[in-house]
Amino acid sequence: MNYALRVLGVRAHSSGELRQKLVRRAEHAADIDEVLRKLKESGYVDDRRYAESYASIRLENEGHGRGRVLRDLREHRVAPQLAEQAVNRAFKETDELELIDAYLKRKFRGKDLPAWLSIEKNLMSAYRRLQYAGFTGSNSIKVLKRYAAKADELEEEPPLGEE
Repeated sequence: MNYALRVLGVRAHSSGELRQKLVRRAEHAADIDEVLRKLKESGYVDDRRYAESYASIRLENEGHGRGRVLRDLREHRVAPQLAEQAVNRAFKETDELELIDAYLKRKFRGKDLPAWLSIEKNLMSAYRRLQYAGFTGSNSIKVLKRYAAKADELEEEPPLGEE
Protein backbone atom coordinates (compact mmCIF):
# COMPACT_ATOMS: atom_id res chain seq x y z
CA MET A 1 0.00 0.00 0.00
CA ASN A 2 2.84 2.40 0.84
CA TYR A 3 4.49 1.76 -2.51
CA ALA A 4 1.20 2.36 -4.36
CA LEU A 5 0.67 5.66 -2.56
CA ARG A 6 4.25 6.77 -3.34
CA VAL A 7 3.73 5.93 -7.03
CA LEU A 8 0.44 7.84 -7.11
CA GLY A 9 2.10 10.77 -5.37
CA VAL A 10 4.42 11.24 -8.34
CA ARG A 11 1.71 11.21 -11.03
CA ALA A 12 -1.73 9.79 -11.68
CA HIS A 13 -1.95 6.21 -12.93
CA SER A 14 -4.74 4.09 -14.28
CA SER A 15 -5.65 1.01 -12.28
CA GLY A 16 -4.09 -1.16 -15.01
CA GLU A 17 -0.78 0.69 -14.84
CA LEU A 18 -0.79 0.58 -11.07
CA ARG A 19 -1.60 -3.15 -11.08
CA GLN A 20 1.36 -3.75 -13.42
CA LYS A 21 3.69 -1.86 -11.10
CA LEU A 22 2.37 -3.67 -8.03
CA VAL A 23 2.78 -7.09 -9.66
CA ARG A 24 6.48 -6.40 -10.03
CA ARG A 25 6.82 -5.13 -6.48
CA ALA A 26 4.36 -7.05 -4.28
CA GLU A 27 5.52 -9.76 -1.90
CA HIS A 28 2.21 -11.60 -2.21
CA ALA A 29 0.18 -11.49 -5.42
CA ALA A 30 -3.02 -11.85 -3.39
CA ASP A 31 -2.43 -8.43 -1.79
CA ILE A 32 -2.68 -6.55 -5.09
CA ASP A 33 -6.45 -6.78 -5.48
CA GLU A 34 -7.00 -5.66 -1.89
CA VAL A 35 -4.68 -2.65 -2.29
CA LEU A 36 -6.37 -1.62 -5.55
CA ARG A 37 -9.82 -2.00 -3.97
CA LYS A 38 -8.84 0.24 -1.05
CA LEU A 39 -7.34 2.84 -3.37
CA LYS A 40 -10.48 2.91 -5.52
CA GLU A 41 -12.73 3.23 -2.47
CA SER A 42 -10.58 6.08 -1.17
CA GLY A 43 -10.75 7.84 -4.53
CA TYR A 44 -7.01 7.66 -5.22
CA VAL A 45 -7.57 5.58 -8.35
CA ASP A 46 -10.42 6.38 -10.73
CA ASP A 47 -9.96 5.28 -14.33
CA ARG A 48 -12.83 7.42 -15.64
CA ARG A 49 -11.44 10.60 -14.09
CA TYR A 50 -7.92 9.66 -15.22
CA ALA A 51 -9.02 9.04 -18.83
CA GLU A 52 -11.06 12.24 -19.07
CA SER A 53 -8.27 14.32 -17.59
CA TYR A 54 -5.64 12.70 -19.81
CA ALA A 55 -7.71 13.18 -22.99
CA SER A 56 -8.49 16.84 -22.31
CA ILE A 57 -4.87 17.63 -21.41
CA ARG A 58 -3.55 15.98 -24.57
CA LEU A 59 -6.05 17.91 -26.67
CA GLU A 60 -5.55 21.31 -25.03
CA ASN A 61 -1.79 21.24 -24.41
CA GLU A 62 -0.42 19.14 -27.25
CA GLY A 63 -3.14 19.39 -29.88
CA HIS A 64 -3.09 15.70 -30.74
CA GLY A 65 -5.85 13.98 -32.67
CA ARG A 66 -8.41 11.45 -31.45
CA GLY A 67 -6.46 8.44 -32.65
CA ARG A 68 -3.29 9.38 -30.81
CA VAL A 69 -5.07 10.10 -27.54
CA LEU A 70 -7.03 6.85 -27.79
CA ARG A 71 -3.85 4.88 -28.54
CA ASP A 72 -2.05 6.49 -25.60
CA LEU A 73 -4.90 5.73 -23.20
CA ARG A 74 -4.84 2.10 -24.26
CA GLU A 75 -1.08 2.04 -23.65
CA HIS A 76 -1.83 3.33 -20.16
CA ARG A 77 -4.05 0.27 -19.71
CA VAL A 78 -7.37 2.09 -19.59
CA ALA A 79 -10.31 -0.12 -20.60
CA PRO A 80 -11.05 0.40 -24.33
CA GLN A 81 -14.70 1.36 -23.82
CA LEU A 82 -13.81 3.83 -21.07
CA ALA A 83 -11.02 5.31 -23.20
CA GLU A 84 -13.41 5.71 -26.15
CA GLN A 85 -15.98 7.51 -23.98
CA ALA A 86 -13.37 9.88 -22.55
CA VAL A 87 -11.99 10.71 -25.99
CA ASN A 88 -15.48 11.28 -27.39
CA ARG A 89 -16.26 13.70 -24.55
CA ALA A 90 -12.98 15.58 -24.92
CA PHE A 91 -13.23 15.93 -28.70
CA LYS A 92 -17.01 16.50 -28.86
CA GLU A 93 -16.84 20.18 -29.83
CA THR A 94 -13.48 20.10 -31.63
CA ASP A 95 -13.11 20.79 -35.34
CA GLU A 96 -10.42 18.40 -36.54
CA LEU A 97 -9.58 20.57 -39.57
CA GLU A 98 -8.79 23.54 -37.34
CA LEU A 99 -6.82 21.30 -34.99
CA ILE A 100 -4.75 19.94 -37.88
CA ASP A 101 -4.06 23.44 -39.21
CA ALA A 102 -2.96 24.63 -35.76
CA TYR A 103 -0.78 21.52 -35.35
CA LEU A 104 0.96 22.15 -38.69
CA LYS A 105 1.56 25.80 -37.91
CA ARG A 106 2.95 24.94 -34.48
CA LYS A 107 5.18 22.05 -35.56
CA PHE A 108 6.53 23.82 -38.64
CA ARG A 109 6.67 27.36 -37.30
CA GLY A 110 9.35 29.46 -38.88
CA LYS A 111 8.82 27.73 -42.22
CA ASP A 112 6.88 29.07 -45.17
CA LEU A 113 4.40 26.18 -45.28
CA PRO A 114 3.34 26.48 -48.93
CA ALA A 115 6.96 26.63 -50.11
CA TRP A 116 8.16 23.95 -47.69
CA LEU A 117 5.29 21.56 -48.49
CA SER A 118 5.79 22.00 -52.24
CA ILE A 119 8.78 19.66 -51.86
CA GLU A 120 7.42 16.13 -52.09
CA LYS A 121 9.52 14.60 -49.30
CA ASN A 122 8.45 17.38 -46.91
CA LEU A 123 4.82 16.86 -47.86
CA MET A 124 5.08 13.13 -47.19
CA SER A 125 6.86 13.81 -43.91
CA ALA A 126 4.14 16.22 -42.79
CA TYR A 127 1.44 13.70 -43.76
CA ARG A 128 3.12 10.91 -41.78
CA ARG A 129 3.54 13.22 -38.84
CA LEU A 130 -0.17 14.07 -38.92
CA GLN A 131 -1.02 10.37 -39.06
CA TYR A 132 1.19 9.66 -36.05
CA ALA A 133 -0.40 12.60 -34.21
CA GLY A 134 -3.73 10.79 -34.52
CA PHE A 135 -5.50 12.74 -37.24
CA THR A 136 -7.61 11.04 -39.92
CA GLY A 137 -6.07 10.70 -43.34
CA SER A 138 -8.89 12.41 -45.22
CA ASN A 139 -8.89 15.51 -43.01
CA SER A 140 -5.09 15.64 -43.07
CA ILE A 141 -5.16 15.68 -46.86
CA LYS A 142 -7.86 18.39 -46.90
CA VAL A 143 -5.67 20.66 -44.79
CA LEU A 144 -2.49 19.84 -46.71
CA LYS A 145 -4.30 20.74 -49.96
CA ARG A 146 -4.52 24.30 -48.64
CA TYR A 147 -0.74 24.50 -48.74
CA ALA A 148 0.38 22.14 -51.52
CA ALA A 149 -1.16 21.16 -54.85
CA LYS A 150 0.53 17.75 -54.73
CA ALA A 151 -1.49 16.78 -51.66
CA ASP A 152 -4.02 15.17 -54.04
CA GLU A 153 -1.47 12.42 -54.68
CA LEU A 154 -1.44 11.48 -51.00
CA GLU A 155 -4.86 9.89 -51.38
CA GLU A 156 -3.23 7.03 -53.22
CA GLU A 157 -0.91 6.27 -50.31
CA PRO A 158 -1.92 3.40 -48.01
CA PRO A 159 -2.63 4.32 -44.36
CA LEU A 160 0.20 3.94 -41.87
CA GLY A 161 0.85 0.33 -40.97
CA GLU A 162 -0.82 -1.10 -44.09
CA GLU A 163 1.07 -2.05 -47.22
